[in-house]
Amino acid sequence: MTGKLAVVFGGSGFVGRNVVRELARRGWRVRVGVRRPHLAQFLRPMGAVGQIQLSQVNLRHQPSVAAAMEGADAVINLVGIMYQEGAQSFQSVQSAGAEIISRLASDAGASNLVHVSAIGADAESESLYARTKGEGENAARKYFRDATIVRPSIVFGPEDKFFNKFATMATMSPALPLIGGGKTKFQPIYVDDLADAICAMLETGTAKRRTYEIGGPTIYSFRKLMELMLSEIGRQRLLAPVPFPVASMLGMFGEIVGRAPFIEPILTRDQVKLLKRDNVVSSSSDIGTIDELGIDPKSVEAILPTYMVPYRRYGQFAEEAA
Repeated sequence: MTGKLAVVFGGSGFVGRNVVRELARRGWRVRVGVRRPHLAQFLRPMGAVGQIQLSQVNLRHQPSVAAAMEGADAVINLVGIMYQEGAQSFQSVQSAGAEIISRLASDAGASNLVHVSAIGADAESESLYARTKGEGENAARKYFRDATIVRPSIVFGPEDKFFNKFATMATMSPALPLIGGGKTKFQPIYVDDLADAICAMLETGTAKRRTYEIGGPTIYSFRKLMELMLSEIGRQRLLAPVPFPVASMLGMFGEIVGRAPFIEPILTRDQVKLLKRDNVVSSSSDIGTIDELGIDPKSVEAILPTYMVPYRRYGQFAEEAA
């Protein structure tokens, strides 16, 4: 064990739990800052006894953030949300929250800060999600001089909210919507490969002050991803093109429904805005890629069959995917 301490914010989420597991595997001591430690106990067995600690943190309570960073060699900020709910707004979490973490990481004397953003982050974007992601990047660069910025495309894996969401819809609905005709392009990255990339950035001095865009080996249209998912679960569904103006109205309805407790909106107007731009890795020579980190990313076709079984009509007893 190296004895180095990595502090992970957002470590109990989909990407976070995979990052925590990979850090532990590589010998780091890991402290995970979470709002509700009693709901994150599942993280402890991912490492040796005492290797993974939990720390109660609320981004709006800066002393709790500072306490979690005591003795940190590296800080990883994975905090982010896909829709706003109550006090959890894009501005408070992805913009102001990023500023707090970056500033206090610098004050704590950490050697590395990896700030996880998203492809499409832009402080001038019409999408509030993308705009606050861009503001978060600016804050990381301002307050932590050597910050590494990571922009993944959509992340997939057993607990994702992309393929699982649409596969669930396919079990209940005769049709799936193709927002904007399903032409938006994505470059999905497997969650384990993203976790490997983030950890690799901590272990190479060349990652400091750089921006990486992380995508998988293949670019797909939204329609193609839906076709792959339906083929894997053995279900035929109508793929119905939905023009952006109509999708915006559906997003408004989704936001209204999402105001009910414990209901996640299927679609929001801000997500419709995001779908107007392709979500693929830049070709700019200034942007780092996963290949530079020595990682060979896995394809959707290789991983999707491992977790789509529950959505097949007869589960694991289905004869074959269509």
